[in-house]
Amino acid sequence: MIEIRWHGRGGQGAVTAARLLAEAAFREGKYVQAFPFFGAERRGAPVVAFTRISDSPIRIHSQVYDPDIVVVLDPTLPKMVDVAAGLKLGGTAILNLKEPIPIPHAKVFYVDASAIALEILKAPITNTAMLGAVARATNLVRLESVCEAVRSYFPEKLADKNVQAIRVAYEKTAGAP
Repeated sequence: MIEIRWHGRGGQGAVTAARLLAEAAFREGKYVQAFPFFGAERRGAPVVAFTRISDSPIRIHSQVYDPDIVVVLDPTLPKMVDVAAGLKLGGTAILNLKEPIPIPHAKVFYVDASAIALEILKAPITNTAMLGAVARATNLVRLESVCEAVRSYFPEKLADKNVQAIRVAYEKTAGAP
């Protein structure tokens, strides 16, 4: 089982991203869970969401405390929150940053999802761009499965822009081999 913890701020789409990744994995025949954890429920407040993906039924129903993968949608969060807390040794961190930050025990990938979202979506909603980065960095799901999940979730015009953001982020994601 692969466990993923998403860090974002209210309004950036962390909860939606967790669900869309689960949908993409489900389309590939995997067992999945996706759920949020809210503290202060307001736009801009830190938000955490979780995704689990497995080849067999998932029987655990709790937060993800020791993730295999951490995804950070907001570039300011690593300065405020220990986003790598509990990240497994050799785990993967996927960050919305222009430059990587060191996480000694992890493979670090990064992409400027904020710039991609502003250019393509005309809004600082980084979730779908980060889905492209996750697909590139992890090979958990095929890029096309992510795009199909997004197309099933958003209206056509909005889906087209989000798929474009996914594809651009996929190509621009850099970091650990």
